[in-house]
Amino acid sequence: EAYEESALEPSLVVDDAASGTEMAAPLAPSSPARPVDEVFKLPAVQEAMDLLETQDFLDRLWVKDATLWKGETTGIRNRLGWLTSPTIMRGHAEDIKTFADEIRRLQFTHVVLVGMGGSSLGAEVFNLTFGSKMGFPDLLLLDSTDPEAVKRTLDRLNLTRTLFIVASKSGATAETMAFYQFFRGQVESSSVPRAGIHFVAITDPGRPLDKLATESGFRRTFLNPASIGGRYSALSFFGLVPAALIGIDITMLIDRAHSMVETCGNALGPRDSAAVRLGAALAGLAKSGRDKVTLVLSRQLRSLGPWIEQLLAESLGKDGKGLVPVDDEPLGSPAVYGADRVFVAITLEGDGTYDVYLDALEDAGHPVIRIPIKDTLEIGAEFFRWELATAAAGVLLGVNPFDEPDVTRAKENTAALLAAWKKSKKLPEWPADAEENGLLLMANLGKKVAGFGPGLSAHFAQAQPGDYLAIQAYLAPTADTWSRLQELRTLLRDRLKIATTVSFGPHYLHSTGQLHKGGRANGLFVQITGDDKEDMAIPGMGYGFSTFKAAQALGDLQALREAGRRVVRVHLTGKQTQGVEQLVQVVQKILKKK
Repeated sequence: EAYEESALEPSLVVDDAASGTEMAAPLAPSSPARPVDEVFKLPAVQEAMDLLETQDFLDRLWVKDATLWKGETTGIRNRLGWLTSPTIMRGHAEDIKTFADEIRRLQFTHVVLVGMGGSSLGAEVFNLTFGSKMGFPDLLLLDSTDPEAVKRTLDRLNLTRTLFIVASKSGATAETMAFYQFFRGQVESSSVPRAGIHFVAITDPGRPLDKLATESGFRRTFLNPASIGGRYSALSFFGLVPAALIGIDITMLIDRAHSMVETCGNALGPRDSAAVRLGAALAGLAKSGRDKVTLVLSRQLRSLGPWIEQLLAESLGKDGKGLVPVDDEPLGSPAVYGADRVFVAITLEGDGTYDVYLDALEDAGHPVIRIPIKDTLEIGAEFFRWELATAAAGVLLGVNPFDEPDVTRAKENTAALLAAWKKSKKLPEWPADAEENGLLLMANLGKKVAGFGPGLSAHFAQAQPGDYLAIQAYLAPTADTWSRLQELRTLLRDRLKIATTVSFGPHYLHSTGQLHKGGRANGLFVQITGDDKEDMAIPGMGYGFSTFKAAQALGDLQALREAGRRVVRVHLTGKQTQGVEQLVQVVQKILKKK
C-alpha cells in the first residue's frame, strides 16, 4: 500500500538528457491544446481500422462470435460476459449497496481484500482514486507474499472490527488461499466468537472457494458470472463490492460504463467507436514497431495504470507477440525515447500538466493518443473502453486476448519447489557469480563473470533498440524501496534508451508475467530478491510467507530461463532499502564507464 501511495505522486520532474539538467513541469500548456485525433490519421492506424471494418468486428463482437480471434472458440465464447457486465450489474447494484450498508451499521472499521491480479486491481483503482467515504470502513488490499507486507497489514487491524474479502475467480489462487489461512488463524485466535462472519467470498459458481465459504460459515458469498475473465472483471462483483463497502456510488460508475457501451454499439462503424479506434491505434502502431504503450495519467487517475498494464500485458502478450505497457515511468525529454514508443495520455478536463511535454513528443515524431475525461467517475467508462480496445487489438494481432497460456509455467515451478521444501526444508541454492558489499549476482551470460559490476554491465550491454527492461522486485513494497527502484529505472532508461517497467513480485506474476514469458523475446530482466527480517507462518501449509515468496521468485526465474529470456538475479543480503540504494550506486558507476 505504501508504494502505491507513493506512485500516485505526479512525476513533475522531467529529466533533460540532452542538457543534464532537470526541468520542472509547467502546470498549464503554453499553447492551445492540440487535436486529440491526429494519431488516428496515421496510415498504420487507418489500415487497422479498415481491417476491422472488413471483418465486421462490432457486429460479430456483439453476437459473441468467437471466430473473430485465434484459439478454441468454446473457451473464447465463455469469456465474453464482460460485454454485458454493466447491464448485469445494474440488476445487482441495490443488493450490493444493502450489503455495504449492513457492514457500515455493524461498525466494521477495516475491509481487507486479499486477491491477485484481476481479482483485486479494479478494487484498487476505486480505492486509490476515491478513498473511503466518511463513516465507511477503510479498504486495505494485500497482494504481496512478503512477510513484512503481511505483518504491516495485520498491525493496522482491530480483528474484531475487520471484514476480509477473499477474492479469486478460480477459487484456488495460491497466494489468496495462503492469505485466507493466515488471517483466518489470526481471527480464530482473537476474541471473535464466530470467525466465519468476518469473511466474504467473491468467486465463480462451483469453485473451491464457493464450497469453502459455505462450509466455513462466511458472512456472504458473491458468485460472479463465470463468463467474465479475471482481468475483465472490474465492473463485476470483484470491483463493485469493495467499491460499495467504502461508500462509492456504484450506480453512477455503472451508468458511466453503460454510456461507453452505448457508444460502442453494433449500430456504429469502427471509426465511430472510441474504444475500437483505440484498439486499432495500439495494434496498428505495434505492428509498425511501436509496441511500448507508455501511459501518462493525471495525478487523480494514476491508479488506473496498473489495471491497464495487466489488461494489455496478459491479454496480448503471447505467441511471440504483444504490447508492452509502461506505467509510471518518469517523463523524460524526447531524446531518451526510441522509435518503439506510443504515448497514451488519460487526463482530466482542464489538467494541462503534461501538455508541453506531449506536444514536444509529437514534434519529435512520437504518436500521442490523448483521452480527455470529464471527472474521476469516468473510470467506469474507461474500464469498458480499454476492455473493448483490447479485444479489437487481439483480432488485429492474431492472438486470443482471453487466455493466459504461459502463466502456469511459474506456478508449476513454484509448486514443485514448495513440495521439495516440505521434504528437505530448503530450496535449491543458486551459486553467486559475483559479490560486492552484500550484493550477490546470479548471472545467466554463458561465460565467467569478472565481478559484480562487470557482470551486471555485461547484462545491460545486451540491450538493443526495441528492447525493454523489466525490474522484478521480490522485496517489501515500501515507499522508500519504490522511490529507489524508480531512480534505478530512470538511470537505465536514459542511458540504454529502452523502455523500463518496475513491479513487485508476486504481483507482476498475475499482471505482466504472461507477457514476459509468452510475448516477444525483447525483454531484459533484472530480478531483485532480499533477505527477510522475519517470517510469518501460514497455518496448515508447512511453510511461511518468506519461503513462499522465495519459491515464487525462483520459480519465475526458472520459467524465464526456460523461455530463453535474458535475466539476472541480484540478491540483497542486508537491509533491503540500503541494498537497493547500493545497487543504484553500482549502476551509476557502470553507466559512467560506458
